Formats: sequence, C-alpha cells, structure tokens
Amino acid sequence: MARWSSAASAALLGATLLYSVMALTTALAQQPGNNMQVINMDGRRNSKFTCADTKKDSKRPGCRATCPTRCPKKCLVLCPTCKTFCLCDFYPGVSCGDPRFTGADGNTFYFHGKKGQDFCILSDAGLHINAHFIGSHNSALNRDFTWIQALGIRFAHHSLYVGAARAAAWDAAADHLALAFDDDAVLLPRAVGARWSPHAAPALSVTRTADANAIVVELRGVLRVVAHVVPITAEDSRVHGYGVDAGDCLAHLDLGFKFYDLTDDVHGVLGQTYRADYVNRLNVTANMPLMGGADTFRSSGLFEADCAVARFGRNTAGTGIAMVTDGAKYL
Repeated sequence: MARWSSAASAALLGATLLYSVMALTTALAQQPGNNMQVINMDGRRNSKFTCADTKKDSKRPGCRATCPTRCPKKCLVLCPTCKTFCLCDFYPGVSCGDPRFTGADGNTFYFHGKKGQDFCILSDAGLHINAHFIGSHNSALNRDFTWIQALGIRFAHHSLYVGAARAAAWDAAADHLALAFDDDAVLLPRAVGARWSPHAAPALSVTRTADANAIVVELRGVLRVVAHVVPITAEDSRVHGYGVDAGDCLAHLDLGFKFYDLTDDVHGVLGQTYRADYVNRLNVTANMPLMGGADTFRSSGLFEADCAVARFGRNTAGTGIAMVTDGAKYL
C-alpha cells in the first residue's frame, strides 16, 4: 500500500520552513531538468547570483538570488523565480555531514555506521539504496567520525553508482563526482543542465546543477536525489575535532532524498521512518540523537540487498509479482 508520508509529515509539523522546502522540491519534481543551479559561496556570506530564465523565447526578466545566511557553503536556486534553500535544511529525506538524517517524521538523528562498510539506507519491494561509509579516527577524543562516500541504487535489474572520488586535496574547480550505470562509467558534460539518461531505463536521468560536484538523480515516479560532493576542510577538522590528516580531504556526499509510491513495508536507516507504523524511540531532545542497530542495516556490498531488513524483490501486496523484475515500469 503506497503512502504519501513526506507531505503528511510536513502538515503535522506545521513548520513554515519545512513547508516551503517541500513545495520547492515538489515543483522541481514536476519539472525535471528545470533551471536549478548551485551558488558556491566559498566562505562569502550573502553571495549573490544572477538567475535568468533559460527557456527559449522567454520574456521573463532575470533576478538576483541570495543564499540564506544559514547555508554555510552553498545553496540551491530555482531560476527564474530565485527561490533558494540549503541542501541541509531540516526536511524529510536529508543526509548531511557526519551522517545526520532527517526522517519522514521530521526528527533529525545520527547514524554513524562504520568506516569502510556499507549500510542499507532504504529497502522497498522495487528500490534498494545502500551507502558506503568512509571515516577518520580522533585518538585524542577516542572517537570515530564517518561520512557517506557513495550510494548504490538498485531498481528492476539495474544499478546506479553515485560517488565522491577520493582526492588528496580539494579543488573546487575539479569534478570529484563519479557515476556508473550497470557497471559502465557515465560521462556527464561539465555544464549546468547537462543531462544523461540510459536507453535501457529512460525513466532514469542525471542532471548537473553546477559545472562540477552537484547533480540531481531522478527515477520517474520512484525517487529524486539531490547530491553534492563536498570535502572536509582543515577548518572543519579543527572546529569539530575530526582529526583528519593531510593526504585525503575525505570527499563525501551531502544528499537530499524525495521518494514516491513507497510501500508500508519499506525499511532501512532512513526508509523505516516512512512506514505508517514507525515509532521514533530516539531521544529527540538530545544534542545528537543516535540511531544504533548497525548490524541490522549492514550489507555485504554496495549493491547487495542482504541486510537484515532487506525488502528488495519481495512481492508487492495483492499482486504476486516482484517489482524488481518489472523493468517495464522504468521504460
């Protein structure tokens, strides 16, 4: 049974920011490839961006977009309306930094996983998403820090890899994004709006929202993922005590998810929060509410649907047909 949980959660929360972000992401979902662009502030607050309508023969005037002050490094702008938002605003489906998730119930929590391992973020009958974690260890604090380096997305009999390529030092002008579809590398032209879609699954598309390191992945009627490759800077390490050494900037992904037509059997670190029967047992008043159960969500590989709560390939209720084999849905 499908469930419209994201909008329902927004209504229950009644937060103006949440409502505006969800409205924007809905608009984006209705207009794939719309002129959504990224403002990189490079440490400069209140950076402005000239935003114009790129549609042919459009007479709509451009405008000047300004990143909200709460966005630390970059923001997204939808042209030509100049609506802006931070990728890591607290709205359902976000994962940022030392993996901080916001569930469909609107509550934010941390799931640290473990360095060098893969964990099931979402698993449903026709969709499975694993995340590969990288990390560092601060011996002075006796603490490990982790980040999501890559996603392994499975649907029907296809697989999509979205990852941050390892780099010794961060170069904002270089593209640190790595993509592969069914084990074949995807080469995406470096231009805002550049779009790729495979013949084998034309409902899937990847579109650049910046010349480098920022994309939107869309699987029509199934999911939408906003992904940015970002580094851990020396200043980040100093402020937060990450203990990052020279030689690896720990490039990782900040992510925003939007799901459609999930079943009530969905599970996974983030996926479970979309269930109708989900009960949040975390201490949401804590500074860092932690979700444990790493063993429950651990997968043996980035594209393996073998975590303890895996649902991928299960028969959908009342149909007797496993959606994992229903490739026609994506044509």
